[in-house]
Formats: sequence, structure tokens, C-alpha cells
Amino acid sequence: MRMTFFLWAVRLLMASGLALVLGGQAAAAAYPTPTEGDYVIKNFKFTSGETLPELRIHYRTVGKPVKDAHGVVRNAVLIGHGTGGSGANFIRPEFAGELFGPGQPLDATRFFIVMPDGIGHGKSSKPSDGLHARFPHYGYTDMVGSLFRLLNDGLGVNHARLVMGTSMGGMQCWVWGEQYPDFMDALLPLASLPTQVAGRNRVWRRLIIDAVRNDPAWDGGEYRSQPPSLRTAAEMLWLVGSNPVLRQQEALTVAQADHVIDSYVADYMKTGDANDIMYAVDASHDYDPGPGLEKIRAPLLAVNSADDLVNPPELGILQSEIKRVPHGRAIVVPFSDQTRGHGSHTIAKLWKADLEQLLRDSTPAHEVGSEVRH
Repeated sequence: MRMTFFLWAVRLLMASGLALVLGGQAAAAAYPTPTEGDYVIKNFKFTSGETLPELRIHYRTVGKPVKDAHGVVRNAVLIGHGTGGSGANFIRPEFAGELFGPGQPLDATRFFIVMPDGIGHGKSSKPSDGLHARFPHYGYTDMVGSLFRLLNDGLGVNHARLVMGTSMGGMQCWVWGEQYPDFMDALLPLASLPTQVAGRNRVWRRLIIDAVRNDPAWDGGEYRSQPPSLRTAAEMLWLVGSNPVLRQQEALTVAQADHVIDSYVADYMKTGDANDIMYAVDASHDYDPGPGLEKIRAPLLAVNSADDLVNPPELGILQSEIKRVPHGRAIVVPFSDQTRGHGSHTIAKLWKADLEQLLRDSTPAHEVGSEVRH
């Protein structure tokens, strides 16, 4: 995602044998070119108490909204991206090419697909726009709240057929389900856990935050050129973004390993920003859906992968906590030569059959027997 988990996850996917997954890329269906826009929220108040006079939320849409006789939008799909990424990360053959084409699970002739850039990301308002370290400190509560306003107030979407997301976007699915339990028909969190960010997951984020804040060149966020600590951030993101087998395959020798990480970091430094990534990895500080899982009413399918270093299945958290979700189900995609660790969330063919099943299982009563039934 400018990295994917992130743009970094997209780059690492490409660097680590993405050709294996995209061998059938030619068969990926065509889909409409997204329409882009911006929605500005005046005097947005963050949970920190800080206020931004104008909060810009950038978005991409595919398809058109359809309302029923009561004025309720019935075909909207929200897709949330990962930390450091943007909605642009989904406009690629292995995601949109598997989902948005004719006859595919999220056929753009039938669905209205919204892919926003969250606060601090992409073309939405972020620290690097000018406020630097004076930008309001945002969390996932702020991000979900701003996206609700984008949908409801900006795009006139008063109901969602599906809310889904990858990594950070997947984590925010759980928040959506608790804060707006009647807003959606179904939820699909990918590459996430329904618990606060702790353990190794918090520590790798702290490593990035501390590296930036303790770098003299950071200069309180007012640097004129990117501080050296941005290299440390990029290296850390590379480490957690894939699985050990792929990393070993692409870096079999000392020289190869050095070349791979040097190339990745050099590429990341062209677009990355130290303030932006520091804010982005810290945004999960307020994330803790655990206490409210019973509030989720919509059918929910959580999809993780067995080789995800960020959300390792051996923790047992997903298997345990999903039992508390009234209509919840969880699957772990087995390790294979097609999984990409944490980045498996964007390889739609790994889980699109499960998405189709979720859509069937969550078909609203008014659609049963109709021509729009999945």
C-alpha cells in the first residue's frame, strides 16, 4: 500500500515471488476504472480532544449506489486498507481483478464499492501535508468515525451490504461491527485479531516509533529531509510483511540479503515519510474490540493466514474470541506457495470463495428470491 499492509506489503509481494500467485493474471476479469473524489469534514474533533478545521478524506469508487423503495442503499461495499497504505492498493489484478469483474463476488455492475484513504494515509489529510508532528494524534476510533461520515454524509450511503478490510482495515471491521451494529449486512476482516495490539505486534510498532522520535535528525518533526530513522522503519516493515520461506528464497546469501533490503529501503525512501509512518503505526493505540464482541450483530467471517507473522495463529486469540461473536466464523488459510504471510490479505483468490459464501449466508430477507440474490 504506498507500502501494503500496507504499500510496503504490495512491494514486498512483488519482490517475493508474486509471479507465482499471478500466473493466472491474464484470466483476471476487467473492471471499471475507479472514480476519485474528496470529502471534507469541517472542524473534525479527534478523541484526543484536538480539532482539525478541515479533515480531507480521499476515496475511490467503482459502480453506482442502488436504493430500495425506502431510500436505503442496498449494494454498498466499504473496503479498508492497511497501515501506511491507501485505497489504491486494491486496484490491482490480484484483488480487483479477482473480485470486481462481471460475475465475480463484488461485480461492479451490481455493487457500489468504496475504497477510502484513511486519516493519515494516501491523499487524505496527514502529517506530511504541513502540520508535521502538530497533526492531531488519531486512533482507529477517529478513522472509523470519519469513514462513517464519508459514507453517510458525503456519499449518501446509509447502509452497507458489506464492510471488509485488510490488516488495519480488517481491525477496523471489528470496530465497525461494534460501533455501528445495524449499518451493515456482513463483515469480512482480513489479517487481524479482535484484541488490543500487544506483545510482539506492539513492540515492532514501538521500534519504529522510538527510532523516529529518538533520531536527532527528526527535529521534533520539522526535518527538511527524511531522517535516517525512516530507513529503520522500512527495514522493520520488510521483516514483518512476509513469511520466512519467501524471505529465505529471495535472500539465499549474505550478498542477496543485503541487496534485497537495500533495494527495498531505497524504493521506500522515495515516497515514505517519517511523521506519517510514525503516526500510522501508533494509530492502533486505542484499538481493543475484545470487550464488545457480543455487540456485533452482522454475520462476520474473519480470515487470517497460517504464515502471518503479525497475527500468528498459534496465539489462539482468533479461535477463542470468535466464539463470542453471535454470528461469527473464522478460518485460517493454510500455508502454501501462494500465501504471502501478512500480505495474503490482498491475494483474493485465496479467500474469495469464502467471501461468496459469506454473501450467501448474509443475504437480506428482502433479497431472497430476487434477481439480486447472490
